[in-house]
Amino acid sequence: MDFSIKAFDTKNTITSAKTGCIAVAVFENKKLSAAAKALDQGGDITAALKSGDITGKAGSTLLLRGMSGSGAARVLLVGLGNDETVSEKSFTSAVNATLKAFASLGAADAIIALPMTDVKERDVSWAVRTIVCAAHESVFRTDGQKSKKDPAPAGVRKITLATDATAAVKTALAQAIAIANGMDLTKELGNLSANVCTPTYLADTARKLAKDYKFDVEVLDRKQLQALKMGSFLSVTNGSEEAPKFIVLKHMGGKAKDAPVVLVGKGITFDTGGISIKAGPGMDEMKYDMCGAASVLGTFRAIGEMGLKLNVIGVIAACENMPSGRATKPGDIVTSMNGLTIEVLNTDAEGRLVLCDALTYCERFNPAAVIDIATLTGACVVALGHHNTGLFTRSDEAHEQLAGELLAAGKAASDTAWRLPIEEAYNEQLKSNFADLANIGTPGGASVTAACFLENFTRKYTWAHLDIAGTAWKSGGAKGATGRPVPLLSTFLINRV
Repeated sequence: MDFSIKAFDTKNTITSAKTGCIAVAVFENKKLSAAAKALDQGGDITAALKSGDITGKAGSTLLLRGMSGSGAARVLLVGLGNDETVSEKSFTSAVNATLKAFASLGAADAIIALPMTDVKERDVSWAVRTIVCAAHESVFRTDGQKSKKDPAPAGVRKITLATDATAAVKTALAQAIAIANGMDLTKELGNLSANVCTPTYLADTARKLAKDYKFDVEVLDRKQLQALKMGSFLSVTNGSEEAPKFIVLKHMGGKAKDAPVVLVGKGITFDTGGISIKAGPGMDEMKYDMCGAASVLGTFRAIGEMGLKLNVIGVIAACENMPSGRATKPGDIVTSMNGLTIEVLNTDAEGRLVLCDALTYCERFNPAAVIDIATLTGACVVALGHHNTGLFTRSDEAHEQLAGELLAAGKAASDTAWRLPIEEAYNEQLKSNFADLANIGTPGGASVTAACFLENFTRKYTWAHLDIAGTAWKSGGAKGATGRPVPLLSTFLINRV
């Protein structure tokens, strides 16, 4: 998909634009957007509204052909709801409907002339990002592993955004394209079957990104992890034939003296639950248990394309969680990299076991902030559903600032998070008679106790935990990775420059 920006004015009018289609807005109270008024020289649009052929309801569409007074082959009327209060939801519905209509057209190019300045509490840059990311989603393919590919739709492949080409809008377009490309990579990795997307595959992907965008990369194998005394991480790998990989990517785009932001991704490429094996139905979706790792790689794809002037380090702990005669058993006690001993009461609570050693490893970077991203708990899905990512931080001043930045970035990117508590009282639920910590808590607040477990390994720096179990993928007929939280993370990093 190709994108460009073009301003239409009295010298370069929308009516004279030669294109396969122009999308313009109409409203529920029979009003027309400025672009629609300009094209309505013969009264065709007004007539369509009066006749009820289109209501103006957000997301409704009507295609008109051969309109007098227009150089375009087609004009797509798109409902935008109430003209006085165009909401984010209405605009997004209109954009999605526009792109759906574009997909079935026999035209290669089109102009989107929706009113990007009229969305309540949003600016043109947000509208541009919304259109670009939605356009990528509309053409994203999931047939990569099929022997016969699905028929490729014809449709529009070149989109011009009708708005002023200011420096801010040009920057927003470049950032949007980079973020959308990062989301595409995250989705592609998430959707791959686990026999293909192994820890080694993730490591190879990191190496390719490093080559393409001049990142530094290091991949640690089992012997090196043993030398680092990552006993907690390695305990998860015991039952698998696949070799674990510990991946470190470095984008040093800022000043040499600037402390880096570190992104830590959970990379369980398949999670059977280990000896505490999961139920069969839906277990195929445990290929998505590496979506934290995929989101780190997707974010690096985005910041590499943007050439972001910031120091960012990505750390990925990748392995499988499998049952075998060598697998870690419930009741086993393992020693983490920082020396704390952990009683493994449930081998299906493995994400925190790999992350805790990765978080300890991050101390060596003297980071400005560390953010881990993990499909960590089903309890977070119970608490927040599939709308918000769970955000956890401590409550001192530095962590309040970090939480505020992440929440604001999520809102700006329409990739929202909701903050949940971390309190010492929850640590009481992690007590063990035989080790320093248990890897699961007593019943109640399971997403919080999981975050509190991780917090024990982050006390030397400012840290936040994102639980993406409810937002990283969709189930059912729409099954597939979503690419979240790449927009949130990318926007957070952009705002830090």
